[in-house]
Amino acid sequence: MDEAVAAALELATGGRWERARTLLDAAQEEARTADDRARIAMAAAQTALDQDWWVGTDGAEDRLAAAEKAGARGWEVEFLRLRNDYLRLIHPVGESFQPGPWGKDPAAIADAERRGKRLRETAPGPVEAGWAEMYLGLIADNLRADREAAPAHYEAALAAAGGDDLLAREALRHLGDHDHDRGDHAAALDRWQRATALGAGAGQVTGTLSQLLLLAVLARDSGDEAAANAIAAEVARWAQALGAIRVRDNAIGFLSGVDPTAAPDEASPAATA
Repeated sequence: MDEAVAAALELATGGRWERARTLLDAAQEEARTADDRARIAMAAAQTALDQDWWVGTDGAEDRLAAAEKAGARGWEVEFLRLRNDYLRLIHPVGESFQPGPWGKDPAAIADAERRGKRLRETAPGPVEAGWAEMYLGLIADNLRADREAAPAHYEAALAAAGGDDLLAREALRHLGDHDHDRGDHAAALDRWQRATALGAGAGQVTGTLSQLLLLAVLARDSGDEAAANAIAAEVARWAQALGAIRVRDNAIGFLSGVDPTAAPDEASPAATA
């Protein structure tokens, strides 16, 4: 059963969400213990949330409820709920990456931050605490617009990543965004290249495409518009083939002149993906 769950999560990371869901549903039918059923249901919720993020679907809430009904409890469930709520705060269900104000509900933002701090304090290990730090940084950056506070959280997440390449990728991606904002394009290039390699090595197809778009940003910044457009055009084509609608829309926006690293009230929030 553990192998089936691991295989399904790898499929989801690779953007094969439907195949992952089919595998998990089949495994659920074969599950013999309550613990197995809860673990499979949690993997299905993770898969649904990943698809919601990249495609704009709306399946995570129902899958989370099903996981809790199956007996899932504890830190993992609470963290997945925080991730789901964060997604809903910055991207209303069904919407692509579109310009516009985020974080219109101060009470919801404060609650998300409070929960993130509690998750950091109650994490079962350093990597889990690192993921909580990552989301505290995202909340500061993208919900509270506190660009000064966010990098310390990302640095803490990177230090805690250990062998979790996806956590390291997330931290490097967002630290690179801050480098770029400061005009340190050499540091941004280094971090974004490392993030791209880590995401690819972990099999994260959608995340690797979104990283490539940031490399296109640097190409445009350096004056190489032809290279920038060539990269973005391929990202749009590959994302369309995968069904990663939000990445596709972001790449199309870039081709029309949108800066995906700009503040939320100036351009689409690609740098949060």
